[in-house]
Amino acid sequence: MAISSPNTQKLTQISACLMSLRPLWQVQAFECQSLPWEQLFPTLAKSVWQIDDADIDALDIDQQKLVSFLLPSLLEDIATKADNAIKPDELAAMLMNDGQACHQPSIGHQPSIDSLLRLSEKELSHFSAHIKGRKWQQITQFADHVPMDSLPILEWCAGKGHLGRYLAKTHDTNVTSLEWQQSLCDQGQDFANRWQLQQQFRCTDVFKLTDNPLKAKQHAVALHACGDLHVKLIDLAAQSETQSISFSPCCYHLIEAKQYQPLSNVAKQAGFRLSRHDLQLPLQQSVIANQKQLSLRHQEICWRLAFDSLQRDATGSNCYLPIPSIKRSQLSASFTEFCHWAAAQKQVDITAIKDIEKYLHIGFHRQRLTRRIDLVAHLFRRILEHWLILDRVCFLEQHNYQVEVFEFCSNSITPRNSLIQAQKR
Repeated sequence: MAISSPNTQKLTQISACLMSLRPLWQVQAFECQSLPWEQLFPTLAKSVWQIDDADIDALDIDQQKLVSFLLPSLLEDIATKADNAIKPDELAAMLMNDGQACHQPSIGHQPSIDSLLRLSEKELSHFSAHIKGRKWQQITQFADHVPMDSLPILEWCAGKGHLGRYLAKTHDTNVTSLEWQQSLCDQGQDFANRWQLQQQFRCTDVFKLTDNPLKAKQHAVALHACGDLHVKLIDLAAQSETQSISFSPCCYHLIEAKQYQPLSNVAKQAGFRLSRHDLQLPLQQSVIANQKQLSLRHQEICWRLAFDSLQRDATGSNCYLPIPSIKRSQLSASFTEFCHWAAAQKQVDITAIKDIEKYLHIGFHRQRLTRRIDLVAHLFRRILEHWLILDRVCFLEQHNYQVEVFEFCSNSITPRNSLIQAQKR
């Protein structure tokens, strides 16, 4: 039976938005020879071509700035469409709110400092050893949002069990850490034993389970479980009626199926399908450390597109040809050398191409195009992520859970900062 809630209503609203504006975000820029939605959204097309190339990265990094710049043109185009399913004011609210509407107020759910006070500076130093700064911040801030409900904890896809170890110490509870790599289990167990923690490791491939490791009287936790991993967790938890679940989803595209399999009844009725490529859209927001790295990234994309144009002429193909990862040193060589390397990798005969260097110019112009296609698609990266989060929320609500969503840390620590907290009713 379908359950109506504010979350299902929000998921339905976002579904309508994504469905209506699908040409703008469900696109593979490398395949395009022009703006694929130019005729449908002419004002938006004019706006993106007016952006100076040097300003694109600054817009792309700042989601609010990106929305503020492109939204007026998009709304102007939408206003001319009598049959458009999404109301301009609703779209503006969703984009301007940066998709945060599914997050609950943080009042009453602020991280408690009590748990931190249980660890001395020396203990904190030992616990954080060999953990990079941002990762350590993610662990502690995630853990400090986990309710102290006295339930034994099951740590899902634990790695070395850093999160479980911290919870075992600060929450004074028993932790079972599941991890498929024996070497990581051994290292984690050694640390737990030395600190006399209530933490036990089980070397388990969660995709090859013969029985359900989750129990009813348990609190399941997972920090940045990728794709199918966190989907498997909440499916097994729902089957076992596990009392509490706290997890942060990540890397939605890491799934075995070619197409995304919606979890909730509402998402199944959305009317569109998501490929693995579509599922990468929420992850396409990163800050490249310095100008040199940024310049090399742009050069690499330009060369890839240039070679693609070359191989199309050489083979008569009309499809984008991906090539393997390249070493930074290859970008210091000549473009012609790069093309011969790429041709060898993909077994493409380019001997008939006499003027290879001309394709560099073609690649530059294709890159200008793809950057603008991607920029418009990035308007929807947060909305799509919240659609995916709400799909998980609504699935859990269908299984009689009370669910809330919080940001457990700032976006600067990690953009994947959503914590889904579920409590069996």
